[in-house]
Amino acid sequence: MSVPNTILSSREFNHDVGRAKRAALEGAVFITDRGRPSHVLLSVEAYRKLLAKEPSIVDLLAQPDAGDIDFEPARVGASIFRPADLA
Repeated sequence: MSVPNTILSSREFNHDVGRAKRAALEGAVFITDRGRPSHVLLSVEAYRKLLAKEPSIVDLLAQPDAGDIDFEPARVGASIFRPADLA
């Protein structure tokens, strides 16, 4: 089941912030400026779920102290190698 998203213009958002806040409890609220998305309103719960996401290897390697992390990958056995069949 997908989460419903709401789209509001900046004007609609300014005139009815309560509506935007209620809609954010159900899903993301996209606020547009001149027809283009400019902001996203989320509930605190949805925002915290985004923050709790497991970091990717790219995120981990981008950390300033990534060079200090000891990493010893497991050796791969010879069983994965086989002669190429060029026939």
